[in-house]
Amino acid sequence: MPEKSNSNPNLPTISLFAGAAIGDKGLEAAGFRLELHNELESDRSGLISANFPQSRVISGNILDRETEIIAIGQKLQRREEVFALVATPPCQGMSPNGLGTLLKNYRLGRRPKLDQRNRLILPALRIAAALQPKWVILENVPRMSNTAIEDEAGTLVRILDLIPQYLGIDYVGEAKVVEFADYGIPQCRQRLITIYSRLPEARELLEAGGSFIPEPTHQKLGNNGLANWVTVRQAIGNFPPLDAKTAKTARDNRIPLHRVPVLDSKKYEWIRHTPENQSAFNNQCVNPECGFDGNPNHGTSRDSAGINRARQDTPLYCLKCGSLLPRPFAINKDGTIRIMKGYTSAYKRMSWDMPAPTLTRNLSFACSDRKIHPVQNRVLSLAEACQLQSISDFDYKWELISAREGKIQKASDRLIREAIGESIPPRFMQILGQHLLSISNREVIADSNKPVQLQLFSEEYLHSLSKASL
Repeated sequence: MPEKSNSNPNLPTISLFAGAAIGDKGLEAAGFRLELHNELESDRSGLISANFPQSRVISGNILDRETEIIAIGQKLQRREEVFALVATPPCQGMSPNGLGTLLKNYRLGRRPKLDQRNRLILPALRIAAALQPKWVILENVPRMSNTAIEDEAGTLVRILDLIPQYLGIDYVGEAKVVEFADYGIPQCRQRLITIYSRLPEARELLEAGGSFIPEPTHQKLGNNGLANWVTVRQAIGNFPPLDAKTAKTARDNRIPLHRVPVLDSKKYEWIRHTPENQSAFNNQCVNPECGFDGNPNHGTSRDSAGINRARQDTPLYCLKCGSLLPRPFAINKDGTIRIMKGYTSAYKRMSWDMPAPTLTRNLSFACSDRKIHPVQNRVLSLAEACQLQSISDFDYKWELISAREGKIQKASDRLIREAIGESIPPRFMQILGQHLLSISNREVIADSNKPVQLQLFSEEYLHSLSKASL
C-alpha cells in the first residue's frame, strides 16, 4: 500500500455519482478533503455519511439536485478553490457498438435509440463548468470512449468530445484505459480514467509528453523492472478455509465478513468436482468404476445469425458409462434435464497464481463469472473481496447513518457485496491522488522521449468543426 500523504488534508473535493464512496477513501489518504457528495441511492448515501462525517451528502437524483450542488460548491469556492471534482456517471447504458456506424446512420437521418442514462454525464459537466475545479476526474467503463449521446441541442456527440466543450479552453486533459493489476491491486479490472486540469503546471506536463495517469508499478510477468502482478494466493491465501456445505462451515467468526452463502446440494457437487481455473461445465465422469475423461467440453458456437452462443448439445451423461456428469443443469417442465444456459465462464474457479477476475455486484453468486474460490468449495467471502479490492487497506466502516433519524445500523451483506462490485479500488485512487498532487506542486518531470498526451478528439468531431468553420 502507498504511504499516506504527509500533507494536511487541505484539498477541497466534490464527489458525484459517489456510490458508497469507497474510492474516495484513497483520495482522502492522499490528502484530499471530501466536502460534498452526491449519490442517488439512500443506502449508499448512508454509508458515505458514516465514512465521511465532514462531508455534505446530497442524496437524490443529480438532475433534481444540480442547482443545490452548484450553490454549495460556489459557497465553498468563496472560502477556498475546489481542488478536484470526481464523477462516476452510470455505466449500464454504455454501448460497445461501433461509433462510426452510429454516427453515419445519424447523419443519414436514422435516429438511433440511445440509453438516456448515458446523458447523466451532462449535469456533472455543467457542475464542473460552474465551479471550475483545478482537476476534473471522470471514471467509467472502457467502452465510454466509444459511446455517443445527444447533447443539450439534440446533436449526437461522442462523450469524450463533449467534455472539453463544457470545460472550455483553459482545460487540457487525457483519457486512458487503466488496468488496476498494473498498480498492485490483486484483481484484473479495467476502467477508463479521464482527467482534465486548468493548472499551468498540468498543461506544461502534458505538452512535454507527461501524463496525468501515474506510471504502472506492476506488470504481468514483472518485466522492465516492474514487480509481478499480485496474485490471489498472495492476497487471500492465508484466510482460514471455509466450506459452503453447511452454515457452520461457511463462516469463521474470528474474522469480520469472512462468511459465504451455503450452496444447495447440486451446486455444491458441481463445484466440488471442478479443478482450479476450470469450469464446472467441463467436469468429467466421477463414477469410480468409470472415470472417463473424454466427454466433450462445453463451449460456444455461432448460430444461424452469426452470434456466438453457448452450446446446447453439451452432454450431461458420460458417453462411456451413462452416469450423470457433475455439470450445471436445469430441469425442463417434463422432468428431463438440459445443460444450463448462460455464460461459459459461470461456475468457474479462479486461479491461485493470477490476480482475481473483476469483482462485480454478483461476486457472492456461484453462477457469476469466475467467482469460485481456487480450491475451496465456495465463492469468495466478503472479507476476501475487500482484500482483493484493496478496501481492507483503508478505514472503511460497513455501517449506515440514516439521513432522517441519524441512527447507525450495520450494512447488509447484499449492500456490502453490491458496494464492492460498484467501487473503484481505493488504493489506485490514492496513487492517482498523490500523482495529481505532485503535478500541482511541480514535482513530476515529463519524459521528453514520450509522445504528447493531450486529449485527442475523434475524426468525426474534427470533421464537424471544419464544416462549421466553412
